[in-house]
Amino acid sequence: MAREFQRGHKARISDLTAGTDLYVGVQISGPGLSFDISCFGLDADERLSDDRYFVFFNQPKSPEESIQLLGAQAGDTESFRVTLDRIPPQIQKLSFTATIDGAGQMSQIAAGYIRIVAGGEEVARYSFNGSEFSTERAVMLGDFYLKDVWRFAAVGQGFDGGLEALLKNFGGEVAEEETPAPAPQQPQSGAAPGFAPPAFAAPAGPAAPPAPTPAAPPAPAPQPAAQGFAPPPGATPPPAPAPQVHAAPTIVAPLHTPPGGSPVPPPTAAPPPYGQPGQQAPYGQPPGQTPPPPPGYGQPPAPQAPHAPAPPPGYGQPTPPPGHGQQQPYGQAPYGVPQQGVPQPGAAQGPGVAAALQQFKETPTGQRWTQQNKKLVRVDLGVGGQPVLARQGSMVLYQGKVDFSYKGAGFSGRIVGNATGQEMQLMRCTGQGQVFLAENSTMLHPIELQGDGICVSAENVLAFDESLQYEVRRIEGHGIPGGALFTMQFTGTGTIVVKTHGTPVVLPVTPTTFADCNAVVAWSAASQVVVSSQVRMRRNAYPGDTGESVNLQFRGAPGNFIVVQPYEI
Repeated sequence: MAREFQRGHKARISDLTAGTDLYVGVQISGPGLSFDISCFGLDADERLSDDRYFVFFNQPKSPEESIQLLGAQAGDTESFRVTLDRIPPQIQKLSFTATIDGAGQMSQIAAGYIRIVAGGEEVARYSFNGSEFSTERAVMLGDFYLKDVWRFAAVGQGFDGGLEALLKNFGGEVAEEETPAPAPQQPQSGAAPGFAPPAFAAPAGPAAPPAPTPAAPPAPAPQPAAQGFAPPPGATPPPAPAPQVHAAPTIVAPLHTPPGGSPVPPPTAAPPPYGQPGQQAPYGQPPGQTPPPPPGYGQPPAPQAPHAPAPPPGYGQPTPPPGHGQQQPYGQAPYGVPQQGVPQPGAAQGPGVAAALQQFKETPTGQRWTQQNKKLVRVDLGVGGQPVLARQGSMVLYQGKVDFSYKGAGFSGRIVGNATGQEMQLMRCTGQGQVFLAENSTMLHPIELQGDGICVSAENVLAFDESLQYEVRRIEGHGIPGGALFTMQFTGTGTIVVKTHGTPVVLPVTPTTFADCNAVVAWSAASQVVVSSQVRMRRNAYPGDTGESVNLQFRGAPGNFIVVQPYEI
């Protein structure tokens, strides 16, 4: 399964995949908007010191072809091939960007993504939409950067000035305005490039007419010569429905379900023996359909055409297929075509580490507070831009640039906290990133306040937004000479995370509602709370005690509540 990234998330690429030959796909769209998607190869100072590593529509590859522009395919607006082990040492960072060509703003875009595919399987995806932007006209979607090892970062930040501001940010020079002639992404004729699958013609025979012969009813309809990296028709709809076009294996990336599309099942044919690519069915071929594939990559020459001219040497067309123990030349294997033994998107996951850990994967949301499970909560500091106060030592994991600092209560605050038992040892979390909080495997409950209030004992508070106001509140008691209890009252707008031992119960407040002061967790601030004592001189003159001598009585209008846990502190 692909790992879902949020803005600011970072990870080693080696943790995502062991491969270095990667496919990067970008999907971005908007009503009436046109986009230019590019890749900037930057040096250690994050500057575009060599213009040859600015890969865009008019310069589709770097000098050593470690970065290649592939074009639109597989549901992606634009795609790249990145070979990490071929990138020269002076290039320390690859920034994938999208700019609006013409009028418009990034706040107008629909849901999009940048994804990484390795070995025919999607391993990472960062999804975004227009609500994350405002007046930007150019955005940096994601970065590959070298820090001991190659890593990936989901960026999602932009500039109002468009491509010009983006170039200036990277130290590039803005050329004079000119009208570039649109260049094809891949050659249409002649010898196929080393990385692209060959353009397929009609099935071989005595001649190679543009249309198939009537004697082969299941043969696909005639198609124009496809580019080396043309998207599969299942991802980009053709002008007319033609289900047989999947027989041409010109796919580079795995066919991922585009927004609004439908998944295409992977091939179910038995894997061929090693060194026999002719036994592998084309990617995307629906089960049960076996139209005769055209000769080319991954298919043996048709037996009825022994005198057909030999195909030109190139990608996927060696004269003899490589045997066991022979190393395949670079570019020989079809990029993006599913490999034997590699799980495919949408396929049933068998036993393995990924399948076993699937139920524990991170919960992706764009909210500030997200409950990962019953005992772990995540706060995104980039949403809202406000610091978070959390119990010291409650952080178990964080991602991004996060600073942790001591939050003192002051001299008077320490005195009050020690006297009332409501002292909270807090830390302040600031920066841009995500912080995961937990403590002693207690159950966590994020509660959002919208101008109202809640009373919680300091012992049951894990974290809260710094925008909330809090103070020590006294509970008046009767029946205990001079006795009183204390709690913390939180008011304002924000979220507080309450922890409990076990699953709590929430009850409405009635005139006859009593709760053990050691089991009650929280209650609505509008409730009236008094200490109810059942201490009697005559009863206590005899040995023994029920352990229920002191309780809290709650009173209030309808709508008030109390929260009680199945545990006594």
